[in-house]
Amino acid sequence: MGSVLASVLQLLALIGALALVHAPAGSYMAKVYTARRHLRAERWIYRAIGADPDTEMRWPAYLRAVLAFSLAGVLLLYVLQRLQGVLPGSPAFSSVGPAQSFNTAVSFVTNTNWQSYYGEQTMGHVVQTAGLAVQNFVSAAVGMAVAVALVRGFARSRSGELGNFWTDLVRGTLRVLLPAAVLGALVLVACGAIQNFSGIHEVGQFMGGTQQWNGGAVASQEAIKELGTNGGGYFNANSAHPFENPTPFTNLFEIFLILVIPFSLTRTFGLMVGSVRQGHAILATMATVWVGFTALMMWAEFTHHGPALQAAGGAMEGKEVRFGVGGSALFAVSTTLTSTGAVDSFHSSFTGLGGGITMLGMMLGEIAPGGTGSGLYGMLIMAVIAVFIAGLMVGRTPEYLGRKIGAREMKLAACYILVTPALVLVFTAASTALPTPPHSMLNPGAHGFSEVLYAFTSAANNNGSAFAGLNADTDWFNTTTGLAMLLGRFLPMVFVLALAGSLAAQRPVPVSAGTLRTEKPLFAGLLVGAILIITGLTYFPALALGPLAEGLA
Repeated sequence: MGSVLASVLQLLALIGALALVHAPAGSYMAKVYTARRHLRAERWIYRAIGADPDTEMRWPAYLRAVLAFSLAGVLLLYVLQRLQGVLPGSPAFSSVGPAQSFNTAVSFVTNTNWQSYYGEQTMGHVVQTAGLAVQNFVSAAVGMAVAVALVRGFARSRSGELGNFWTDLVRGTLRVLLPAAVLGALVLVACGAIQNFSGIHEVGQFMGGTQQWNGGAVASQEAIKELGTNGGGYFNANSAHPFENPTPFTNLFEIFLILVIPFSLTRTFGLMVGSVRQGHAILATMATVWVGFTALMMWAEFTHHGPALQAAGGAMEGKEVRFGVGGSALFAVSTTLTSTGAVDSFHSSFTGLGGGITMLGMMLGEIAPGGTGSGLYGMLIMAVIAVFIAGLMVGRTPEYLGRKIGAREMKLAACYILVTPALVLVFTAASTALPTPPHSMLNPGAHGFSEVLYAFTSAANNNGSAFAGLNADTDWFNTTTGLAMLLGRFLPMVFVLALAGSLAAQRPVPVSAGTLRTEKPLFAGLLVGAILIITGLTYFPALALGPLAEGLA
């Protein structure tokens, strides 16, 4: 069987698995977020934190709860790292430095999981399990809660109420992420991923000596790392490490975990707004972009230029032989079109155009299908913009799901799509213009510029993957990427929740002959076009200086 055919079969198998679980998973999550009864364990948690789970919140209260919970997470994770040297269960691991602790705490709380450190050499079992793994759950649940709040904004009328953040957070964690992560971890353990709390030990012979490796609760963290679109690995090699991702089957399974919740949330959206076909339109848009990017990536990586690539059957530099070009390309597209950031290959070693595709996937806003929760609310913001564009074309006040899209709604949507590009381009420009930051670049020219552009694209979009070749463990990059992650996560949430509150306060607009049918393929096509054009106009100059210049050289 040829490499290309094997890659196509992997893609078809993945699509089939996602299609199989889409309806039951999406319907289950809709029931979770609309249920009236609370589980006993949930009631214990509400009493412990002093929250009333039945109190409805307007958008300012919902936002304050999101920010307060996230701030507490940053502080706790920062303190945990600073005290690592005196904590039990962390032998041979010293306390983490202030700049690194800040960057890592912000990274995991914002669902970015950017790692400018060697995981197996820096973080002990206590920080990995009680700190990082916990944030893998709750940061993903925060994203899902904000997405559900926006969906309620479309579903409710004349109330301005968006539900209760604490209820959404707890339910997303206990009813969705936790059981799914347990099942995922069992599959990974059965297929060879490790799960223990052993210390550093020597293994085998390596060039006349031995290698030292850590044990750890790897399979359980790997499951939620992918399921919650987090991406932070137990080891520096991330999902290219055989302890995290031992076989081609686990590689495909991890891609499935990355995509299953974001794609399934489109059905949750359709059920909650009372029109499954609206969910199908959003799903079709996400799937079109994802399949298109996968095809482009495979073409870029399988195209043979020169005898080395011809002999290897593709661009194998930086890729695991276990997964090949196809498995690596599929993983790279899935992890950068979501906010996962996990890697099973080095994106810096992709072809020039292949590396550009990974960057463009993040620059789209990671909405195809996007992160756990963040992908859905990002796509709905783009749908609002597409409706507005359609309204300008026909000279009619734009409407979406029975809500008028007026000046206030468009200002909020415009602010949402402008925040991230501003962070990416300003920080990239500063890092290349100032005298010291360029010293972190391993490569000169277009590839070196791509390393910096990728870093801030990854940070501001809360992705977390790295282009490699950039020494990001410096005070400059730890501080600036930390700020980019914070602002890139919470400023968009401000605009999303404000938009949700504005929509929920409106009176529904009845459907008329002039209403744009947003459940039709025509609208899905318009939405795809709006996404690509807006991103292209925003980032094309920067891409032309980096991956395009390298790819066309």
